[in-house]
Amino acid sequence: MSDIKYTCLFDEHVKLNAKMEDFAGFSMPIVYDTIKNEHNAVRQAVGMFDVSHMGEFAVKGKDATAFIDHIFCNYILDKEPGSVTYGMLLYENGTIVDDLLVYKMNDEEYFLVVNASNVGKDYNWVVEQTEGFDVTVSNQSDEFSEIAIQGPLAETKMKELLGIDLSTLEFFHFGTYEFGPFQLLISRTGYTGEDGFEIYASADATKTLWSIFLEGGVIPCGLGARDTLRFEASLPLYGHEISDAITPLEAGFKIFTKLDSDNEFIGKKALLKQQEEGLTRRLVGIELTQLAIPRAAYGVYIDEEWVGFVTTGYLSISLNKPIALAMINRPYTKKDTKIEVKIRNKMIPGFVRDKKFLTKNYKSKGA
Repeated sequence: MSDIKYTCLFDEHVKLNAKMEDFAGFSMPIVYDTIKNEHNAVRQAVGMFDVSHMGEFAVKGKDATAFIDHIFCNYILDKEPGSVTYGMLLYENGTIVDDLLVYKMNDEEYFLVVNASNVGKDYNWVVEQTEGFDVTVSNQSDEFSEIAIQGPLAETKMKELLGIDLSTLEFFHFGTYEFGPFQLLISRTGYTGEDGFEIYASADATKTLWSIFLEGGVIPCGLGARDTLRFEASLPLYGHEISDAITPLEAGFKIFTKLDSDNEFIGKKALLKQQEEGLTRRLVGIELTQLAIPRAAYGVYIDEEWVGFVTTGYLSISLNKPIALAMINRPYTKKDTKIEVKIRNKMIPGFVRDKKFLTKNYKSKGA
């Protein structure tokens, strides 16, 4: 008997003839039309994603802030209610349990959004860390569904179709809003490199919103385009750019660790040691000079010597060139270093480049 799960929008995806596949234990839409068309809809106008498979935890109690500060590698103490903070949960050895968003309701209540593939593992790990803290952790993943509406026209469509003016909602902040009988938690966040919002609500509310957006011309997009979009924006995917075998420093995410503070967090000592000893590898961008697709796990070579591996690679839809993120051994991480990627037993030439494949189009403060 299959243990496959279904989001509340499953029937809607089937009606739209989406290609459905198992992803993180859920039957999810991979593509409706073409990945290219859905990708371009988000880059140029507006698209929406069913991301109801994501996991949500509530952390509550008088020690909630101290607890989050203990398990979370980024700053949280100076954040105001209504803020969203990106960061990671780390093992003692500095590798990554998961990356997540932390929503601060108040000093005694937080809302954590984790990756769908890691919900069970993350929940058990977080609960294991509660000893000595006056907090309760509850897995609310089954209580929330979620739509991400992304693209330069996202704000316009939210006002036009829902009557919700989000022009003053700052990037990486959230608010609660009423829509008819429904309560919505809306954050100015996303996973595409474009402006947009993530809407957490009940299943009934989510089905209502999906229908309104669809009728209002918002393009439904599958997980295929979600991956090409996040990749071009150099946003990491767990199991690829980050994992339980990779540290934030190796992945280039030191900016999201509070290593320069007095605050201790799980994994900090290991990161400080790694920083002191120096990295032996790090994540870089690479670009191929011949038309071929450098897919995840393909080997990267210099003079026939294996020096690393591709974490994610595509023929970029926005740039129309073969690019990839790759974990490369030092000293071969310098820009313009000539490399080769082994693709179907052929060595395809390329070079190391920066990871800034395109400029993110987020709404700046006060814009």
